[in-house]
Amino acid sequence: MIPWPWWVLAFLTVVDIAIRITAIIIIPRNRRPTAAMAWLLAVFFIPFIGVLLFLVIGNPRLPRARRRKQDQINAYINETSDQLHFGTLRPDAPQWFPPIVEMNQKLGALPISGDNGAHLISDYQESLDAMADAIREAEDYVHVEFYILQSDASTDNFFRALEEVSARHVEVRVLLDHWANRWKPRYRQTIKRLNAMGADWHLMLPMQPLRGRMQRPDLRNHRKLLVVDGRVAFLGSQNITDSTYNLPKNIKRGLHWVDLMVRVDGPVVLSVNAIFLSDWYSETDEVLSEIDITQAETGSGDLDCQIVPSGPGFEVENNLRLFLELLYSAREKIVIVSPYFVPDEALLLAVSSACDRGVHVELFVSEEGDQAMVYHAQRSYYEALLRAGVRIWMYQRPYILHTKSLTIDDEVAVIGSSNMDMRSFGLNLEISMLVLGEEFVAEMREVEDKYRSLSRELTLEEWLQQPLRSTVLDNLARLTSALQ
Repeated sequence: MIPWPWWVLAFLTVVDIAIRITAIIIIPRNRRPTAAMAWLLAVFFIPFIGVLLFLVIGNPRLPRARRRKQDQINAYINETSDQLHFGTLRPDAPQWFPPIVEMNQKLGALPISGDNGAHLISDYQESLDAMADAIREAEDYVHVEFYILQSDASTDNFFRALEEVSARHVEVRVLLDHWANRWKPRYRQTIKRLNAMGADWHLMLPMQPLRGRMQRPDLRNHRKLLVVDGRVAFLGSQNITDSTYNLPKNIKRGLHWVDLMVRVDGPVVLSVNAIFLSDWYSETDEVLSEIDITQAETGSGDLDCQIVPSGPGFEVENNLRLFLELLYSAREKIVIVSPYFVPDEALLLAVSSACDRGVHVELFVSEEGDQAMVYHAQRSYYEALLRAGVRIWMYQRPYILHTKSLTIDDEVAVIGSSNMDMRSFGLNLEISMLVLGEEFVAEMREVEDKYRSLSRELTLEEWLQQPLRSTVLDNLARLTSALQ
């Protein structure tokens, strides 16, 4: 083996030192300490590969042009906020609730509105069919925005409903995430069907460098929502696809997803529509000025609801701050349902502090994992959670519990698309709905009871029997979860 010339080694050494010094200056700036430390470790141990990864996925922000659009959207939301204070708010809100609402609105959320109806749908196929039924009642437009959208046997009724209303000249507008759909089964069939019905469809966060469309490749628009005529909306955790996602590996393992959607009516539908309109503008540069979000219909109930958008277009993690404030406000009971629970230090402290205050805390997760790195990163927190006093329920395989919800005491709940992990806090565009109302929380409790009956409780004694190799793998995955 021929040794390298001394000047080559000297040059590489200088470059290596320069990389490390530059990393210490650049990486920690405006970044969480855990994320900064993870990136610094990557750069120090594997300098050239670490730098390449940081250049590709080290910036969680949207491209400058899209950030300008988001600024315009936020300004638009602020301007229209005065017109979105609809309905009569409930008089019995907890003392800590109004400040949280005010914080949400300051960070970019829509105003809270009263006189809303909201009902949960926990059956997978029933949810798809309920959305199809709502679509068939459309008179003016249907707005569809889902992370994953696939035409298959399970979603055929949903697509037939779109085809029927499109045939009678109802405007059908569709948004779907590019990366989440492009390489999935049935993508071409789905696009072909959308084209055939005459839907106006667009990809969200497209990765199309030849067309000048580029951003960090792991950013996602993870929202799931449907709006019909500004009268009825659906949102939650479910994608428009078969419960196996049509993936051969899932079918081979017998995996099926378990989700939760909420059907809402009343003034809050306008807020859901405002999120769609903002995402539509982001992807098309088209302002749908003909869509009126200033005239609200009274809903079928008297729930107070607030829509909270979050994602890399905002200055801070809106969803994380909402969760933290609610966890610190709880006095009696907290129930968290999250398929991917990978907390940062603040969230972990909020959960353990609740236990220390005597609050009953339960966490529902899946016994089976569909994403290895996230699954193992989540497992790395189980011991700390169990020692703090959290009761962990593991939804038994072969089902993936995909619901994303949080209930506080018997009064307040959050439901939406946001997981409690660092990806949802920093990289995904998400939508959450904050609800005040005992009757809605009672519905949530029924769903939680069902989940509990289909789960087994994980104990600290059982967890401490984990083999060493599992602990090592979990902890390594925990380190990578901070790379944002």
